[in-house]
Amino acid sequence: MAESVVDRLARDTKEALRAGEKMRLGAIRFARAAVKNAEIEARGDLSEEAAVRALRGVVKQHRESIEQFRAGGREDLAAREEEQLAVVEAYLPAQLDADAIEALVAEAIAAEGATGPKDLGRVMRSAMQKAGGQADGNEVRMTAQRLLEEGAR
Repeated sequence: MAESVVDRLARDTKEALRAGEKMRLGAIRFARAAVKNAEIEARGDLSEEAAVRALRGVVKQHRESIEQFRAGGREDLAAREEEQLAVVEAYLPAQLDADAIEALVAEAIAAEGATGPKDLGRVMRSAMQKAGGQADGNEVRMTAQRLLEEGAR
């Protein structure tokens, strides 16, 4: 059986500590803390999917921080956040490309019988479920909005 995300984080924490990789160690510890907080909220161990969801939250935080630092003219801090983002993204499953997302959304639109932008919620629910954590919600939403608007015309 493949090693879980939680187990990989624990193993990589030890490796980064031994190797003296401070930036990597900090990023992994931050990710482990997010998973631990999710376990506390769930009042028990997390499924692999829930652990990945917690890591996606960490990725989202890093992306928002990068935007804020760039807006504030702090390229040094933005660069550090990007390094940490790369470390955390390595624990996530491979993401679908734009063509695969478009096909997935088109399939969800057909399955839901969606006819326009008012059906976005149903399409999103269906598409995200089919994506199985392999697509960014913002990309799916933007694709769904575009396809629903085109279909409504």
